[in-house]
Amino acid sequence: MYDTILVPTDGSDPANRAVEHAMEIAEQFDATVHAMYVVDTDRYGEPALSSAEIVLQELQEDGRGLVADVVEQGDSHGVTVETRVCHGTPHEEIVTYADEIDADLVILGYQGHSHHLRGHMGSVADRVAHAAGRPVLTA
Repeated sequence: MYDTILVPTDGSDPANRAVEHAMEIAEQFDATVHAMYVVDTDRYGEPALSSAEIVLQELQEDGRGLVADVVEQGDSHGVTVETRVCHGTPHEEIVTYADEIDADLVILGYQGHSHHLRGHMGSVADRVAHAAGRPVLTA
């Protein structure tokens, strides 16, 4: 039923729940998980040689660490994990990558770093759910 699962992460508790769900489902269906982190250039811009560039580099390194953590979780679950760290608008990059890998399922936290009201779906999750054209599970 599921061969390819995309799980974007931002390191938040909801994103970590999404990773756990992705591992459980991937283990059950022998699926490959694609862990993704998007450096949000809408929030920080895409500057050249400025202090914001240092922030973006730090975010990219943070993202690499987060997807590496997903790889470790995959190893402990016997799940193959592919990784991607990119720059862009998070919901657009997620939908584009889901199309690129022909994801059978996208699993993401319903309330990440961009949204702080308990019980409300974050803007990224909401936009992905409406634009993905494929099953989206929020955790």
